[in-house]
Amino acid sequence: MFTLEAYLVSFIGTLIPHAVLAVYLFVIMGTRGWRVLKKLPAFLISPLLAVLLAAGLYTLLPNHGVIRVCMTTLAILLMSTLWVQWAWRTEFWRAFSAACMGGVFQMATSCLSQILILYSDLPLAAVMAVGLVMVPAPVFLLYRLRFGHWFRLLLEEGFSQRWTALFFFAMEVAMEAFLILQVGVRPEYLVPYYVLVLAMAALEAGLVIYLARRLDDTRKMEAQQDIIAQQQLYERDLEAIRQEVRSFRHDYKNLLAGLSEQADKGELDQLRTALSELDTGFDRRIGEKIRASTQIGNVCVPQVRSLLLSKLAAMGEQKIDCRMEALYPVERVGMDPWDFTRCLGILLDNAAEAALETDTPWVEIVLLSQKGRLSLRVSNPYIGTVDPDKIWTENFSTKGESRGLGLPGYQRILTGYPNAATSTGWAGGVFVQELTVEEKA
Repeated sequence: MFTLEAYLVSFIGTLIPHAVLAVYLFVIMGTRGWRVLKKLPAFLISPLLAVLLAAGLYTLLPNHGVIRVCMTTLAILLMSTLWVQWAWRTEFWRAFSAACMGGVFQMATSCLSQILILYSDLPLAAVMAVGLVMVPAPVFLLYRLRFGHWFRLLLEEGFSQRWTALFFFAMEVAMEAFLILQVGVRPEYLVPYYVLVLAMAALEAGLVIYLARRLDDTRKMEAQQDIIAQQQLYERDLEAIRQEVRSFRHDYKNLLAGLSEQADKGELDQLRTALSELDTGFDRRIGEKIRASTQIGNVCVPQVRSLLLSKLAAMGEQKIDCRMEALYPVERVGMDPWDFTRCLGILLDNAAEAALETDTPWVEIVLLSQKGRLSLRVSNPYIGTVDPDKIWTENFSTKGESRGLGLPGYQRILTGYPNAATSTGWAGGVFVQELTVEEKA
């Protein structure tokens, strides 16, 4: 029969590993400031329920220690997943992967504590407290290695999140198996055994970084190929402008002759009309292309320029009137260029899809770079209503099933950039998305 003191000791013994797990979860998922920190007290429910579950299982299965450990661990893993899903507003498989990876690191820290137990006469509670103090070192190492960035990259759209979650779950199960099997290890071999477990955790972390970098290299290679293709499109636009100028030059003398004759006859009204038509025709045939080329030329970040060229060409084929302004050179974006490009692509895709549902589709893009700040605004017409409580929800879309991954993905990308701010507005049939990025000091 469990006494109150036994419950208290068991709760403290479970609370410390949960605290370590929470620290690793913040490293893996990235923080959003006070919004996530204020949800941290809810995580105390997990150790409390774990203690009650362990006591109940001990009563029901007193002679099946392995089964009790497995069931308790699965319950903690599930509760941690639900808390991550709620705290970071993410979907289940992403939260499950984070909880598994955090569990691997937490058990590696437990191995360090076990080594301290073997070589010290400290009481168990003191050793666990020392283990908690040791957490900042591996956390700092993971931060320097940008582990959270690489981990989240593996879970981006287009990569099978369920298979990835099962992969991380397999790593968690392997670590749990190692710790359960320690019971049968002879005392003189325990330290090498724990070192082996620590090495396994390090290898698992290295494998995650390796796979994420391979995925990132593949993405960059595809982007480079896209840049080459879009550069060819850019050159074709310049050739089209050159051809229009040659054609205009060919007709230049005839146009001047007609204007001169009207001036000699005193036909001022007809002369003004002809000049106005000439100016309008020039803008329509050449001026718009020159202005578009000038605006694109002000975008000096290759990844962003490539995407804009691709999207402008696609919108032109869809008969979407695309207006773009980049009055000042955009040389830096204040964040990873690939992440900014993904954000821009999501906003442009959503804007184009919404614009096509209207009678006069158009999309307006404004890039303003001034004083260490980059502002992006994407506007488009829309029909129907907008529910502000649902547009950021995973898998929600007004366009059918298997949609709605854009804006939640856009929001997840920006969680790693505290220097970025977003706003959304809609009024008078116009939907506006704005992104402001302050350049990092």
